[in-house]
Amino acid sequence: MPKAEVPRAAAASGPAPSRRMRYRRRLRSRIILSFVLLGFSLTLLFAWATNWTRARVENQLIEDVMNRNLANAAHQFEVDPNNREFPFDQVRAYVYTPDKFESVRLSRPEWYALSDGITGMVGTDPDGTEFAYKLAVRKTPQAWFFLAYDMTPSMRSEERFNHALYASVLVFTLLSLVLGWWSASRVMSPVSELAQRLKESGRSAAAESLADHFPDDEVGQLAEALDDYAGRLTEVVQRDREFNADVSHELRTPLAVIRGAVELLLSNPQLDDKTRMRLMRIQRAEQQCTDLISALLLLSRNERGHGATDVARLAAQSLDVHRTQLAGKPLVLRLEDNTGPLVVDAPEAAVAVALGNLIGNAVKYTTEGEVIVRMLDGAVQVIDSGPGLSAEDAAGIFQRGYRGTHAGHTHGGGIGLSIVRRLCALYGWSVSVQPGREFGVIATLAFDAQSPLTGGEGTDSDAG
Repeated sequence: MPKAEVPRAAAASGPAPSRRMRYRRRLRSRIILSFVLLGFSLTLLFAWATNWTRARVENQLIEDVMNRNLANAAHQFEVDPNNREFPFDQVRAYVYTPDKFESVRLSRPEWYALSDGITGMVGTDPDGTEFAYKLAVRKTPQAWFFLAYDMTPSMRSEERFNHALYASVLVFTLLSLVLGWWSASRVMSPVSELAQRLKESGRSAAAESLADHFPDDEVGQLAEALDDYAGRLTEVVQRDREFNADVSHELRTPLAVIRGAVELLLSNPQLDDKTRMRLMRIQRAEQQCTDLISALLLLSRNERGHGATDVARLAAQSLDVHRTQLAGKPLVLRLEDNTGPLVVDAPEAAVAVALGNLIGNAVKYTTEGEVIVRMLDGAVQVIDSGPGLSAEDAAGIFQRGYRGTHAGHTHGGGIGLSIVRRLCALYGWSVSVQPGREFGVIATLAFDAQSPLTGGEGTDSDAG
């Protein structure tokens, strides 16, 4: 049996190493998320555009009013320099004659440096309250005109307006969520119905048409494609079952003839020992073929057979068979049964094929030493003293067609352990192969996955 140089490496008949888990969002969730993102983006863009337009229009209006008032104040000053009464609302007007220019530089240096135009100004009151205003400036040799427009109410109004926009964005995003949820339910309803009908149709042998339950839309076309695929798949399965049944029947017939002929010949008391041994070998080969055909038929039908099989008795029979085939190989085969009877609810053929492959591999790959079949509580171990298990063998030993690095010129197609793995998957058993403590390999076939396995360090009991 192929073995390992890597300490405590294990090869199990269970599934391949778990792949990296990837988070896959459901289609319904993707539809809802798309609606939410679309609603949020459009609402946010609309809010930004509205705020930008409002600020631009408001600023333009204020500047037009201030320019017009500034022109009126300059004209009024030219007509009557002594009249300093300007009927402005929310506007303060300041007029400085040339003799006051220096006082502007001292009292309001930020105004003194400004040129003609409108400038936004901000500041803080003595009590810490922020304020803002727009300052319109026009400087002539006769007088300097300053027109200050209080923007503080506008700032507060803009703040309230922004809060309203934020609330609108939130409300419309929630509305998008509700709309997306409703749309996803409407869109996914036929898909969910199709999935449910497809799941229910798999419980019966008769194929049920799915397309009849859906309109001629995308889901209906998918249902038609599934019906077509199910029909072709049913034909393939039916042909496979018929082929397996035909092969099983046709092979059992000649095997029954061989069995009857061998039994008849063995009943002859005048047979010499050499002929009797050969006839008994033919009888054992016939029984192995019968068991293998029964096991393969169960696998092809994916059906569990039932029975009360004594595992220790089958192990003893398998060891007896292999003792007759050692052909002088210095190998000791023995059975260690220190536990109570181990009876498995499965046909003898299935247990014989699974256990026989493990024992056969151990005998095949062990050139000298011993092969021990050890009965445990709910399991059986096959321990040999062969060359070990390489890391490569550990990874692929249960794959169909794989032959170990120590196979050499031995016969076989590398399907024995794959059949064991499939039988374990069918009956809920587990099988594992691992290196021994010093040399060789320990193969464990557990019929009860919950049973504690002893007698082998680092036993791997992954389900096969």
